[in-house]
Amino acid sequence: MTKQYYSKAPIKEAIIDLRVRPAKETDLALLEKFGPEERQRYPLRTDLKIAEGQMELGERFSSSTSMHQIGFMFHSADGKQIFQPQLAGFRFTRLAPYESWEPFRDEARRLWNLYRQLTKPQAVDRMALRYINRLDLPNPIPELKVFLRTGPEISPDLPQMMDGYFMQLNIPQEDIRARLVLTETTVQPLTAGTVSIILDIDLFREGELPQDEQGLWGLLEVLQARMNKSFEGCITDRVRELIR
Repeated sequence: MTKQYYSKAPIKEAIIDLRVRPAKETDLALLEKFGPEERQRYPLRTDLKIAEGQMELGERFSSSTSMHQIGFMFHSADGKQIFQPQLAGFRFTRLAPYESWEPFRDEARRLWNLYRQLTKPQAVDRMALRYINRLDLPNPIPELKVFLRTGPEISPDLPQMMDGYFMQLNIPQEDIRARLVLTETTVQPLTAGTVSIILDIDLFREGELPQDEQGLWGLLEVLQARMNKSFEGCITDRVRELIR
């Protein structure tokens, strides 16, 4: 399939994520060293925390939630780029407007190299590439399949109307030993006269990852090519006309 270029790319969030087995010496104090080195490019820093819940069953049921810090989030001055050095991984995010693959990939690789040199992880266990697209389609929609080739189908025994939906598919990609999680859902439209649909494509490989830099980033190129193919496989020419 010929690679397509869209001047109105619907990508609202692009993510490169790597999960690692950390070295024993990796701690938050070590991750903080990213701050001074990248302060000009990424001047805004926040703590990255996750919630951990605990339930106890006995004569009385009780539950509690606590926050646990797993790393940091560094934001560029314009807020469009975010990188997250974490105790067990690294994530780089580009928010809209998404320019093109090359600058997104190159900045992720530059920051990853800094992370790897600093933390010296034992191994990389998971690599993921994720694009969250927002499609703003004209309303009313005669049929969803006019715009999307993958979507819910209503039984002919039910009313042929739908105010919203959520659908998730888990699709093995056996030839590249990866997995694709495709999520579609409706969201509140930004403007009147439109229907907004999130097309979230999450493509990842767990295990059997190359550990050298050339092999690792070569795999990312394979994932990116499959990502493009998956996106094109979900949309119709009507959508292509809207985003060109």
